[in-house]
Formats: sequence, C-alpha cells, structure tokens
Amino acid sequence: MTPEPYRLIPGAPDSPVLLHVPHSSRTIPPDVRSALLPDDAALARELDHITDAHTAPLAEAAARRCGGREPWRFVNGLSRLVVDPERFPDEREEMLAVGMGAVYTRTTHGEPLRPADTDPGPLVTRFFEPYARAVTEAVADRIAATGRAVLVDVHSYPSARLPYELHGDGPRPPVCLGTDAGHTPPWLVAAAERAFGGFGGTAPDTPFAGTYIPLAYYGDPRVTGLMIEIRRDLYMTEPGGEPHDGLDALATALAALVDAIGAHRDRTGTERD
Repeated sequence: MTPEPYRLIPGAPDSPVLLHVPHSSRTIPPDVRSALLPDDAALARELDHITDAHTAPLAEAAARRCGGREPWRFVNGLSRLVVDPERFPDEREEMLAVGMGAVYTRTTHGEPLRPADTDPGPLVTRFFEPYARAVTEAVADRIAATGRAVLVDVHSYPSARLPYELHGDGPRPPVCLGTDAGHTPPWLVAAAERAFGGFGGTAPDTPFAGTYIPLAYYGDPRVTGLMIEIRRDLYMTEPGGEPHDGLDALATALAALVDAIGAHRDRTGTERD
C-alpha cells in the first residue's frame, strides 16, 4: 500500500488556525528507501535524531482540548528524509551546505545518506510540489472562510546540538519561538510566551529561526505564522524514545495558544497590531 503523503484534518469551519506538523513521521516509501545509503540500523538511528517524534499526536491532543474553535491540522505523512517540505529546492537554501536541502544527501551527523550527486528533481516533483500546493490550498480555504489564516508550525528539537545545526551554539530554551519579520506580529509571540511560560521559559529564534509561510502568501497580511520548537527532553526520552507526562502538559499549552489566537480576533477584529 502506498503511504499517505499528507493529511488535512478539518477543524471548526470558523477557525483561522492551521497546525502544521511537517516532521513527525518516520514513513519512507520502499522505492525511496532503496536509494538511501545507510543500512537499516543506521537509518533507524538517523530517524531517531531527525524526526520530530510525537508532534502529530501532540497537535491532535491540543486540537481536542481547545475551549473555543478546534484548529485545522496539516500533517506530513512521510519522513523528512523523503523530502523536507520546509526547505527551498534551489541553491539559495543554506542547508544545502550540509547536504540538507529539500532532498537530503547527508545525515544529522554529516554522514552520507544519498549520493552527493543525487538529482533532487524527481522527488521534488513527486512529493515536494504537491505538498506545497496542498498547504497553499489549505491556507486559501482558511482565508476564504475567516478572512485570515494563522499557521502554527509544530516542531521539536534535541536538547543537545547535532552536527548539522548551523546556528546551534546559542541558547536551547524549553520552547523556541520561530518568527518572521513580516508574518509574526508581537501579539502572537506574546500569546505563545503566555501559553508556554510554565515550562521554564521561551526564547525567539534560537536555536532555530523563522516559520513556514507558503510562498504564494509571503507578504500577504492576511497570513500570520509562528514556529513552536519544543525541546524534546520536555516530553520524551531522547533521541527517539517514548513520550512521558510532559506531552500532556504541552498539549494543554498548545491548546491555550490556539484559543488565544481566536480570542484575539474576537476582541480586536484584526490581528495586525
């Protein structure tokens, strides 16, 4: 059976929130797996390090706990070792320097994953482009229904720096808030700081920066976004183990953020303030 590449899980018709979960899966189609260099044990170790484990059930639990409108969810069904939907498939992406552009050729530890001369085109056409179109359509649908779209990008990251991290020498807070100068208004950052304040603190754009906005809507004031990067020791056994009680508390915090996003619009009638 061909694995499902992505899923859009409906929320409340009047919710502007789209929880985007791009890196939670370990699934790799067999024909893609056959082109990867590591043996099964090495690949399993890499998946432990690279996968944002349990972020899909975290987003699901948060959606169920919202006191207001349940958010929509867009969940990647495939591992980021197939393609990474949040990279750029061209030479401008700085992660190409470590072999981790849209199609990875190196692991988190700098070891070969695919041949360095792999042509990314077939995988970009087959997986990356349909995914990007589907997220764009989901955002368009939220704008049509509510007049805006708020993407909350749900990630996790390891407590210890991995070799591939280009900017990993700064603080590693319990929750990193990734922002975009044009799409992350101060009120959204403040709402996240309140929601996740009980976990020992948040910090902006360290060790990872930015947030995912579909290119078709980049610069569109109707679309705002924020990346939530949760340090993995808060909710699971690293590098790829089972979740613990922290997952439950984090789901409650994420639900509080979603509710705050809805309440902000209800109070002000706008979100760009």
